[in-house]
Amino acid sequence: MKTNAARILDSLGISHELRDYEVDESDLSAESVARKVGLPEEQVFKTLVARGDRHGVCLALVAAGSQLDLKALARLTGDRKVDTVPLKEVQPLTGYIRGGVTALGCKKDYPVFADESMQRFDRVAVSAGVRGTQIVLSPADYARAVKARFGPISRKE
Repeated sequence: MKTNAARILDSLGISHELRDYEVDESDLSAESVARKVGLPEEQVFKTLVARGDRHGVCLALVAAGSQLDLKALARLTGDRKVDTVPLKEVQPLTGYIRGGVTALGCKKDYPVFADESMQRFDRVAVSAGVRGTQIVLSPADYARAVKARFGPISRKE
């Protein structure tokens, strides 16, 4: 299925692959998605929505099997404190539902911060903007498409 995120990549001339998978509403974890799309957890990145006390909403990408380091994200954003937003705010802020959040085609161009581990791989997977589809592309192309900044923002669970 061609999503708005994929259309954005097409319009930028960015090479990518769409990988569909069966959605299990009882398990929307990035770890489950990684198994279903046939990639190691370290190469599948979940997009989390956070809010800082000074600079507001931002998006953070961390690998499946990792947790967002809120203090590290705050250092990168210039905030004193950052926290993830409540689930009920995710769709109004981004236009996407849990399990389908992507920085590509978000309602607003929020700052995007990706864990530096993303740069270790030739190809990574991110949500295509819907549950059941991942976009596989190079981290450099992803960063170019969303103007992401890289930093150490994750820790292993």
